[in-house]
Amino acid sequence: MLLTLTTTLRPATDLGYLLHKHPGKAQAFSTSAGTAHVFYPAAAEDTCTAALLLEVDPTKVNHVDDRGYTAGSMFAVALGSVFRTAMNGRCDSRPALADTPIPLTAHLPAAPCRGGADLAERLFTPLGWRVAARPVPLDPAFPEWGAARCVDLRLDGELRLADALRHLYVLLPVLDDAKHYWVGEEEVDKLLRAAGDWLPTHPERDLISKRYLAHRRGYVRSALERLTELDGSAPPDAEPVARPMAATRREAVLAALHEVGARRVLDLGCGGGALLAELAADPRFTEVLGTDVAARALEIAERGLARLPDRLRERVTLRQSALTYTDPELAGYDAAVLMEVVEHVDPGRLPALERAVFGTARPAHVVVTTPNIEYNALFPRPDVLRHKDHRFEWTRAEFQAWGDGVAQRRGYTVRYGPIGPVDPDLGAPTQLAVFTRAEA
Repeated sequence: MLLTLTTTLRPATDLGYLLHKHPGKAQAFSTSAGTAHVFYPAAAEDTCTAALLLEVDPTKVNHVDDRGYTAGSMFAVALGSVFRTAMNGRCDSRPALADTPIPLTAHLPAAPCRGGADLAERLFTPLGWRVAARPVPLDPAFPEWGAARCVDLRLDGELRLADALRHLYVLLPVLDDAKHYWVGEEEVDKLLRAAGDWLPTHPERDLISKRYLAHRRGYVRSALERLTELDGSAPPDAEPVARPMAATRREAVLAALHEVGARRVLDLGCGGGALLAELAADPRFTEVLGTDVAARALEIAERGLARLPDRLRERVTLRQSALTYTDPELAGYDAAVLMEVVEHVDPGRLPALERAVFGTARPAHVVVTTPNIEYNALFPRPDVLRHKDHRFEWTRAEFQAWGDGVAQRRGYTVRYGPIGPVDPDLGAPTQLAVFTRAEA
């Protein structure tokens, strides 16, 4: 697998500063697939070319195919690892240059492309590249065999190096349409970190999201909802009245918190911090504590909060804590939110969650949202839970039976409501419960 990056910037050898790789050295880096080599075939004042060559170690790859020779997802992982600092736009020795578009040519002699040269043009041209994609024959000696599923891809443009690397990092796996590793929820965050500034307005954003996330419907839906929020518009193929359910859910939770007059709020199972950001931006909430059992989720939440102004960020604290274990530090708050959380808990652990939240923390109010499994009948695959980590999904009657039992045992009252469009027979996609402590 080979990529060359060439610039005619003068002095062209400044490419070495941007890539954090010295033009006078050949370097090798260990990656998950093998050894990545960085070297400079040319390094002069008027032209400089850097090359990234990935040498796949067959002992690290559990299959035999063309992945060791084509620049697909395996190569993108190596690219992100070797050029991570450059991809993040950092260049302490040339900070102004890192923010400046420079003439660049990227050449990949063998880029897997399920969709042909036309797809490569549709993906890269909107980003400012001039695209030349030539099909690669299976064997030049036997033209009757036809073309391989690869193209010889050449991209020319004037872009920031960091942007160019991000384009390749995201779009090479999209061209390939096959990832060599298991795609999990963290891939959505990776996609938005690398492409959040250009993907929302890209004409092929749906296709890019689907292929990058290995056609995992739940993750694709989550990515498109978050991209819609970044862009402020609906996806191209969305229903005219459609609104992202994630945004509708957060809006309903905020309305419930306003209704009960909460000022100090717990976001239990805060995940990547989407609700935290909205709580921080609302001046009615003076103190917000987000908890999650996953350290990785808290890291993502921290990065998102870091983009907020200091006056908003200082109102939010993060804490690692499990919902099924009592934590006295969570006591004394006006309200707690469990937004799309309870369904991730094993049914046998729900009494422990009840004890920790309604017994030990015991806020004045608790707002709970959870999927309504009856509504799944309207989805293409009604027999599949909405997320692979869901331990269950309740009907409306089951949710109310659980809520009524908690309220009776713990000294709360409870009211229920729908979130999202209401089907006359199946109800809404999400169901809401607002618990209020009797003495409150």
